[in-house]
Amino acid sequence: MKVIQLHSHIESSVNDLALLAFRVAVSAQLIVVHGLKKLGIGVTQAENVPNPLHLPQAINQVFATSSNVIFPLFIIFGVLTRLATLPILAVTLTGYFIVHGNDPLLERDVPFMYSIVFLLILILGPGKYSIDNILHRKQFE
Repeated sequence: MKVIQLHSHIESSVNDLALLAFRVAVSAQLIVVHGLKKLGIGVTQAENVPNPLHLPQAINQVFATSSNVIFPLFIIFGVLTRLATLPILAVTLTGYFIVHGNDPLLERDVPFMYSIVFLLILILGPGKYSIDNILHRKQFE
């Protein structure tokens, strides 16, 4: 009789594969749904990014676009993964607390969910199947 396992070891191969799939899925979703429209791909005009912190508009646009296109690519490949989550979190948490701070929860759920997802990646790191892990292993050989 097969027993259902109710716990897992954090460093198991299944967990590492799940973390890889998770990293790729959420980062690809961020790129396709939010990043490409900031580049003007798939829309008639590039999205004008809100600027609640009143940064110079060019800096705000580049930061938001990089956070929705470039840094998710880092996470997909597992390169500087934890560091790459920080600008994404800056954008998603700004969206949640400032841009949509007074909106109903139904309108705040997207930045909330992205924030939770990338906080999890920040905490767990990229896992075994990442360039970060390969570089880390080579460093200690």
